[in-house]
Amino acid sequence: MDISRRRLLGTVGAAGASGLVLGATGGAAGYAAAAGEPGTALASVGSTGVAFRGAHQAGITEPLQARGHLVAFDLAAGAGRREASALMRRWSAVAETLMAGEPLDGGDSGVALDAGPSSLTVTFGFGASFFDRTGLVARRPVELDPLPAFSSDQLDAKRSNGDLWVQIGADDALVAFHALRAIQREAGAAAKVRWQMNGFNRSPGATARPMTTRNLMGQVDGSRNPKPSEPDFDRRIFVPAGGAQPWMAGGSYAVVRRIRMLLDDWEKLTRERQELVIGRRKSDGAPLTGGAETSEIDLDRTGPDGKLIVPDNAHARISAPEQNGGAAMLRRPFSFHDGIGADGTPDAGLLFICWQADPLKGFVPVQRKLDRGDALSPFIRHESSGLFAVPGGPAAGEYVGQRLLES
Repeated sequence: MDISRRRLLGTVGAAGASGLVLGATGGAAGYAAAAGEPGTALASVGSTGVAFRGAHQAGITEPLQARGHLVAFDLAAGAGRREASALMRRWSAVAETLMAGEPLDGGDSGVALDAGPSSLTVTFGFGASFFDRTGLVARRPVELDPLPAFSSDQLDAKRSNGDLWVQIGADDALVAFHALRAIQREAGAAAKVRWQMNGFNRSPGATARPMTTRNLMGQVDGSRNPKPSEPDFDRRIFVPAGGAQPWMAGGSYAVVRRIRMLLDDWEKLTRERQELVIGRRKSDGAPLTGGAETSEIDLDRTGPDGKLIVPDNAHARISAPEQNGGAAMLRRPFSFHDGIGADGTPDAGLLFICWQADPLKGFVPVQRKLDRGDALSPFIRHESSGLFAVPGGPAAGEYVGQRLLES
């Protein structure tokens, strides 16, 4: 018996914080959304859907998905505001249909016909150059000013920035790929791909109970992500109404960094040395000062030798909010592995994505401090970078970005 994707659509997934930092707090995650909840039944993975419309775009506070694609586009030569508006209308229609678990009209490829929505999210953002191309410079937020240069950067300009940015995540690889192909196809002659990156996380149901994920260094990652239950979460992560750019109300700013992990060098360290670099136990993510994963780190505690238990250059110490004037961001990354180089080293690491109401109060101060003396720095390399304004979620009858493009 045939079962349509509509009939497979189950309950809307609960929103929860998740992410990682490497270049901001070494986190990847899901703890805030998962702690204390029962394990996900494997048979239910495909049935979970996420709403396209709401105060915020999907793909920011939802739990980490198993598969992801990041893709940046540049508007085609001669394309401007009118073409961008038509493109965002098409993209929004595609995203809403696919996130509901429905096939596309007019020639669906069939890749995901027998799958449910699988927690698919499609998120759209605008780079600084988008406003030049569309004649909307006066509406470009100051928060999109270029990020400062960092001494550890080895950025590839061809894999950085872009007029438009799309984040796709799903718990099924075919569902995620289907969405990627649909977005690329609907770009038509209006925009061309600038760069594209593929990532992954642990699959739902892979562990006996929901838990914070591990990065490719084997570290439990994301324990200190801000949680939606915290009273200042929205203020830190989302742009409030009444700001200088009304079209960004309910939106957020995404910093996107491709961070290569030098795994051969990292894996030469003993476990004890790795834990000193991070400042947390490898087994369960707990601070070296004791307790459980979510226990506060006692940054002043010393051992019998009088030395700090968490070294002064440990990643967890330097990136802690209390060490950075309260700076916080929601990290929601994907790991990546793009093969083995000719020298035998893996091209692997982190597609770091962090969300904040203002990058100058979130990512920038933390990264500046990490840049000055993080013990993790010798084992990672920032290879690409982007900053994007991600508007709030569309209301009924709207497409993403309509309040900017048609105001």
